[in-house]
Amino acid sequence: MILLLGLVSALQTGLIGGFAGYYLSESLYEEIGQRALMVAKTVAAMPSVIRGVKQRDQEALGGLSHNMAETNDALFIVIGDHMAIRLAHPDPSRIGHSMADDDGDTGAQALIDGQGYVAMAEGSLGLSMRGKAPIVDRDSGDIIGIVSVGYSLNQVLSTIQRYNLVLYGVMGLMLLGSVLAAIVIAGRFKRAIFGLEPEEIAALFEERDATLQSVREGIIAVNREGIITTFNRTAVKTLGLEPSTRLAGQPISSVLPQNDLMTVLWTGEPDFDQEVWFKDQQMIVNRLPVRQGGEIIGVVASFRLRDELDQVSRQLTRIQQYADTLRSQTHEYSNKLHTIAGLIQIGANDEALALIGSEVSDHQALIHLLLEAVPDPVLAGCLLGKYNRAREMGLKLVIDPDSQMASVPNALPREQLVSVLGNLIDNALEATRLHGGEGGLVHLSMTDLGHDLIFEIEDQGPGIAPDQLDRIFEKGVTHKQGSEHGIGLYLVRQFIDRWGGWITVENLQPNGSRFTLYLPKQPELSEPNS
Repeated sequence: MILLLGLVSALQTGLIGGFAGYYLSESLYEEIGQRALMVAKTVAAMPSVIRGVKQRDQEALGGLSHNMAETNDALFIVIGDHMAIRLAHPDPSRIGHSMADDDGDTGAQALIDGQGYVAMAEGSLGLSMRGKAPIVDRDSGDIIGIVSVGYSLNQVLSTIQRYNLVLYGVMGLMLLGSVLAAIVIAGRFKRAIFGLEPEEIAALFEERDATLQSVREGIIAVNREGIITTFNRTAVKTLGLEPSTRLAGQPISSVLPQNDLMTVLWTGEPDFDQEVWFKDQQMIVNRLPVRQGGEIIGVVASFRLRDELDQVSRQLTRIQQYADTLRSQTHEYSNKLHTIAGLIQIGANDEALALIGSEVSDHQALIHLLLEAVPDPVLAGCLLGKYNRAREMGLKLVIDPDSQMASVPNALPREQLVSVLGNLIDNALEATRLHGGEGGLVHLSMTDLGHDLIFEIEDQGPGIAPDQLDRIFEKGVTHKQGSEHGIGLYLVRQFIDRWGGWITVENLQPNGSRFTLYLPKQPELSEPNS
C-alpha cells in the first residue's frame, strides 16, 4: 500500500509539476513575445524612425535604436528598409546587410502583408524572442521598412529555472507528505485488519466460508441495520428455503418476520439455548452480539433442530425403557409362573386358573380398549408403554373405558403429541409414587367430541402449591430435586401455544391434581419468535 500510494503520488505530482512548468514557460515566452511586438510597433510608429528610414539616416537611426533598446531592456532593436537591409544594428559591421542572414527570416509577413508577428530564433546575439512590425509612411501609406525587437531568452530560461527550483521543492514536499500519509494510512489500515496481508485475508475468508458451510448448525449474521451479511447452506435448509436462495443483503425481517435478533442488537445481552418453534419445528437458538471497540455492530445467530438430538435421545431412552420393562416383566412373570407352578403342584388348580385369568384379562382389556378407542398406532403405543411403565413403578394407569380418540388430525405431529402426553403422564406417575408409594392410581380420560381433542390426567400426588400454579409451566420451575428438571412442562406449554390450544391445572381433594389439555382439531398456528 505504501509503495502503491507513493507511486500514485509521484505520478500525480510529476504530471502536475510538468504541466505547471510547461504552462509557466509557455506563458513567459508568450509574454516576452508580446512585449517585443509591442515595442516593435511603438518604434515603427515613431515619426523620427519613419523620417530616418525615408532619408536612410543610419546615424540617427542607430542612436535612436540604441536608446530605445536600453529604455525597454531589449537585447537589440534592428531597423531595416523595405528590402530588409539593415539601417541600424548594435553591431555596425552588419549594417547594410540583409536581415535574413541572421535568422533566415526575410520579414515578408511584415513587409508584404503589413502584419506584425512574433518569432523565436538563434541569431548573432544569441537565442531571442523577436517581435517584428512594418514601418508605414503616413503620407503615402506605403511600407518603407521593418523594425525587429529582440529579448534574450537566456533571461527567460534563468527565470524559468528559478521558478522550477521552487516548483520542484514544492513537488518534493508534496511527494514526501504523500508518502508519510501513505505510511500513516497503511499503518492504521493494517491495525484494523490485525496486521494481515491481503493474501492472508483472502485465505482466512476462504477458511471462514469453508468452516461455515461445514457446520451442521444454521448460522445467520446481521449488521446493525438488520441486514443479513453472512449465512450458510444449513441455515437455508433448516428454514425451509430454496437451496439457491441468497440471503445476503436481505433484511432479516423479510426472512424471519418475528425474531429476537434486533432485541439482542439493542440490549447487547446474549441468548443461549433458547427453545423456539418455527414452521412446525422446534429449534434450539443461540444469539450473540458482535462488538467492535465496545460498540455493537451486529448479531450472530446459530440454530439447530431440537428433533435431531431429541430423536436419538428418545430412541435410546425408549430402548432403555423397553429393556427395563422387559426385565421387570420377566422378573414379575417369573414369580407368577413359580406361584402358578406351586398351586398346580399342591392341587389348587382353580386358584391357578384364576391367577392366570386375571393376568390375561387386564392386558386383553387394555389392548381391546386401545384398539377400539385409539386407532392411531403411535398414540396407542405410547399409552401401552406408559401402562407398562406404571406397573413397573408399582402403580396403575387407569384409562377411562369411555375414552374415545379417533379423530386426531393428520396435521398434528404425532411425535410432539406423544411427547406432550408422555410428559404429563410421567409427571403424574412420579408425583403419585413419591407421595403415596406403590399401589397408587393415575387416571387418564380422552375424548375427541366437539372441536377439540381433550386429555385429562389425574394423579394422587401432593398437589401443587397455590403460589406455583401460575409458574409451573415456566422454564426451570419444578418441585423435583436437581437442575435438570423444570423442562418438561415448559416444552408442553410451548407446543400448546404453538398449536393454539390451552391447558388447565387444578388441585383435587383431599390430594392430587388434574391437568386438562385442549388441542383444537383445526388450529390457527402462530409463528413464535426465532
